[in-house]
Amino acid sequence: MEYVRTSEERFNALEDFPYEPNYLEWSGLRVAHIDEGPSDAPVALLLHGEPTWSYLYHKMLPPLLAAGYRCIAPDHVGFGRSDKPIDDDWYVIERHVERIRHLIESLDLGNITLFCQDWGGPIGLRQAVDMPDRFSRLVIMNTWLHHEAYEYTEGTRFWREAATHRAWLRWTQGNFPCGAIVASSLRRRGNEDQVSAAYELPYDQEGLSKAGARRFPWCIPMAEPEAGGAQEQERCFHALKQWHKPVNFIFGADDRVFTPEWGRHWSSLIKGSTFDEIPNAGHFVQEDAGEEVVAKFLERLSEHS
Repeated sequence: MEYVRTSEERFNALEDFPYEPNYLEWSGLRVAHIDEGPSDAPVALLLHGEPTWSYLYHKMLPPLLAAGYRCIAPDHVGFGRSDKPIDDDWYVIERHVERIRHLIESLDLGNITLFCQDWGGPIGLRQAVDMPDRFSRLVIMNTWLHHEAYEYTEGTRFWREAATHRAWLRWTQGNFPCGAIVASSLRRRGNEDQVSAAYELPYDQEGLSKAGARRFPWCIPMAEPEAGGAQEQERCFHALKQWHKPVNFIFGADDRVFTPEWGRHWSSLIKGSTFDEIPNAGHFVQEDAGEEVVAKFLERLSEHS
């Protein structure tokens, strides 16, 4: 399997992300994660989606560490500091699921609070359903689980059509504009250039190294149920209706892909869960308002202490 390994020097420019990477070997690949905080502390497992990397949590890591958490923030294969297979067809959701399971088991993580957003939802919630004894709480942000009754928004359909359009991909030579996608989605403006640069850093060979980012939109289960893990997502969606541990939904209010209306409905299906909206925050709620997400989480945590 051919892959690209991003040079470490590229990440030196990130002044607001001073965390040293840790590496594991999985399926012949070097995969990266951040591991900060006391080893015996409760774990915050921070899962990113498309087209981001662990840097997405740069605003949430300081307050979570200050609150006493051990923060584990992985880079999915094809993202961040992890190795990047160059074959688009390699990327199916089940492989991402297997890699995160390997991380959890290799580090023997327990007492986990899962923070998940975008594709981090289907990948991370699968772990909680399959290994419930390792998880103590779920924090669900602007994500979904595919199931028969789920109505994909126009925003989702437009995104997939645009991101998988063959003529556009040929025109860009596969150089998927990860940074521009994140920056243009922000609701709190003023640092778009910095944001765009941070999400382009992992790709020093441009199109060759962006197969993972290209592939996530293609895998959306409404169009590719097998590659997207539709059956497993549906299983997890129904299993979570019986979840008896704390669940906190925290959604950016201005997301047109995973709307707060959907989040509120999903919360209503899980007994005892809470739902909060973060105003003036969009799909990448961690980037728009990471500190506020943590403040709301800690507020909900205190209600049950």
